[in-house]
Amino acid sequence: MADLIAALVLIAPVAPVVVALAMLLCGSAAATDAVGRWGGLAAAAPGLTLGALALARAGEEPLSGSWWRVDAPGAVFLITVAAVGAASAVVSPGSLRTNPSSRAGALGSRRLYWVALMLFWATLIAVPLARNLAVAWILIEATTAASALLVAYSGKRSALEAGWKYLVLTSVGLTVALFGIVVLYVTAAGTEGSLSVLDWTALAERAPSLEHDATLAAFVLIVAGLATKAGWAPVHNWLPDAHSEAPPPVSALLSAALLPPGAPIAWLAALALAPAGGEDAVPALLFGFGLVSLAVAVPFLWRPLPWKRLLAYSSLEHMGVIALAIGFQHPLATAGLLLHVLGHGVAKSLGFYATVPLLRYQPAAARRPPRGVAALDRRIAGAVGLSLGPLSGLPPSPLFLSEILILSGGFAAGATWVSIVGAGLLALGFLGMAQVLVEGLAGRPSGRRPSGTRGTRQIAVLGLAAVVALLALTVAGYALPGSDIVRAVTGVA
Repeated sequence: MADLIAALVLIAPVAPVVVALAMLLCGSAAATDAVGRWGGLAAAAPGLTLGALALARAGEEPLSGSWWRVDAPGAVFLITVAAVGAASAVVSPGSLRTNPSSRAGALGSRRLYWVALMLFWATLIAVPLARNLAVAWILIEATTAASALLVAYSGKRSALEAGWKYLVLTSVGLTVALFGIVVLYVTAAGTEGSLSVLDWTALAERAPSLEHDATLAAFVLIVAGLATKAGWAPVHNWLPDAHSEAPPPVSALLSAALLPPGAPIAWLAALALAPAGGEDAVPALLFGFGLVSLAVAVPFLWRPLPWKRLLAYSSLEHMGVIALAIGFQHPLATAGLLLHVLGHGVAKSLGFYATVPLLRYQPAAARRPPRGVAALDRRIAGAVGLSLGPLSGLPPSPLFLSEILILSGGFAAGATWVSIVGAGLLALGFLGMAQVLVEGLAGRPSGRRPSGTRGTRQIAVLGLAAVVALLALTVAGYALPGSDIVRAVTGVA
């Protein structure tokens, strides 16, 4: 199995690149879309297989190579990225037909979109596999250019501004993180001149002997810089505009696949450096990002927002929950974190995919909240409900269970006040999202009814797949606490 895993590690991030190269040979927009759709589905198979194999050997020692490391917790992020990328490839042709780019002809704009999407996806697949902090930073930085092009794809002035804001803010943040990595390298390397000192295992082994002040400063810089990519407040300013302007499949990748992989780097850094940075100071920084993210997001969840902007602020809320889970550093919170990443990936990506038929038949939802979707079309309404219900934390969804596990872990870890404040903010967020859900489904309808099933068949299939996935995650959530996957992170039997 070790040889198979090593081969899949190389194939998984390369497969989308091969699809991107194949699309350069296509002679028409229709052919490019076909290659992108079916090639994207095929390209997801190595990543999903690798993730499944890693989960199957959760109780064993992680496998590693020159730049990579395969373990069960990383497999959760890998499966999320691979699955959301495949679904985005399937949805993209319909989205591109509805919202073409104004910057080039049909074939040129299609090639630009698909090549950027595949390169973005390939890099995201590699992030959870990185065994070294420096390699992880390079991969996160590599996502920036391709994703900025995708945000600005439509060519509208607002999209260009959103793409530029995203590029500048995330680049500045990653520069800060790089400075922190340099400080950490100088602190950890001593007389050794190898980047291997930045391997996660090497950092954990050296942490007790590292100088406290320098290590804490490095950790603060790294996490504060990565916070721009993870979408944590108060450095989240690019998030609402980028999600609003990007094509819906790209928004799904940004929210469900890009934001969470930024968090595990901060997570691994916290686990490795806590002995040197301070058992209290390291969680306190993450508590700050988590609570501020929740506090900033909740008022917007109560406001009447356009559909995609609402989902963007929901992403801010859920990234705040993930920050709290990382800070609690308790087995229950870890179980909740892993479940939350998967559940959020399913629910949030479905919400963005529902944008394609929703805006086709109710264009006003691009400027104001959707209304009366249930009277408009039951398939679109089902997708909207299956997205907003779990995202609001409605029981018995997996996100409700994950938030219970995370808050329980906070109380068990002794972070009582943080847990109480977090629970209060989540309750307020639930009420705001529940109001949007009710009004969106049952309000007075606007727009036109679909004349057939062509425009809604795809979202119906994706909605059915989401139902199966959410039910499976809810059942799996009860088995996560105390599982080998959680023990692989916490070391607690």
